[in-house]
Amino acid sequence: MRRTIIHAGFWLLGILALTGCKNNSESNGNDSKPASVSENKQEKGLKDYYSDYFPMGVAVAPNSFEGESKELILEHFNSITPENVMKMGVIHPEPDRYNWEPADKIANFAREHNMKMRGHALVWHQQTGPWIFEAEDGGKVSKEVLLQRMKSHIDSVVKRYKGTIYAWDVVNEAIADDSTQFLRKSDWYTIAGEDFIIKAFEYAREADPEAKLYYNDYNAIIPEKRDRIYKLLKMLVDRNVPIDGVGIQGHWSIYGPSEEELRKAIDMYSSLGLDVQITELDVSLYPWEKEQRELKPGESDEFTPELEQKQIEKYDMFFEVFRDYKDVLTGVTFWNISDRNTWLDRYPVAGRKNYPLLFDENFEPKKAYWEVVEFEKEDD
Repeated sequence: MRRTIIHAGFWLLGILALTGCKNNSESNGNDSKPASVSENKQEKGLKDYYSDYFPMGVAVAPNSFEGESKELILEHFNSITPENVMKMGVIHPEPDRYNWEPADKIANFAREHNMKMRGHALVWHQQTGPWIFEAEDGGKVSKEVLLQRMKSHIDSVVKRYKGTIYAWDVVNEAIADDSTQFLRKSDWYTIAGEDFIIKAFEYAREADPEAKLYYNDYNAIIPEKRDRIYKLLKMLVDRNVPIDGVGIQGHWSIYGPSEEELRKAIDMYSSLGLDVQITELDVSLYPWEKEQRELKPGESDEFTPELEQKQIEKYDMFFEVFRDYKDVLTGVTFWNISDRNTWLDRYPVAGRKNYPLLFDENFEPKKAYWEVVEFEKEDD
């Protein structure tokens, strides 16, 4: 399945001086792109290679629309997702106050450039203002009050961006991390039970009948969690809850998931009649860890040629599977723009550099990028 990424006649003459001393590709004699990259940048971007497959999205912040990052977004992507500014704690920090400006800036950019926009996320157990769960006496609110507050939030946010946001992550990460449990014991669940999930979808459908409504979760490929997510989705479908799709976050690594696991999960979710999207894609150089920790003494974060090759092979496999499922896969979104700044530089290990995306610290395509886009030559 592997092929030569850089064809004869396209070798760079000389060695480019790359910034970022931890990326040692300048020392292994292999550059990440052909000599024609400047021409390619003007002619064809990631979204253009996949125009017959699915939209290519990226998670952004309001300050993403400046300089080189803005240029890269417009060149390579046709869909955007707010990384943080539409989460409840940011956009609705107090009962009677909404913080619209950051989200409005992203929505305005999408409209100005005729881009698709996903909304992320209406109901989540994290980054939620504590006020929503609190009663006047300092205890927890009743189920009825919580659902009323949730409805008010969903009405306000969804209706504001109606016609701009085509898909919402309505409920995010409701499945428990503990494999012996089903639903996460969040305040949402403790107060309202599973009805908080059902009502969230019903309220979102009422607020915008045209928007696609998604359940979104991580580790959705791992069999034990996959099966519990499937159980939840089947329950919602069987009860005629207005859900349109499932978001597989795609926070993966060079260690997994396997091709078999990925195909099995997509098969299972799509068998319910749901659309599938990869909503938060990155390919870490490190094994999965859930808990935050400090950098260990002597722990290396060098982007070695060996790690680079493993990442290339994973990206190649993932996108081959994505293309095979283009009839049910309705979008792929990367979680951050380039290796210059990624949430994985801070989580789970603060200060450990990661290189999980298709564009390097200089906003240039990496070798993995060319593996992802040159699939037509592989098929010839």
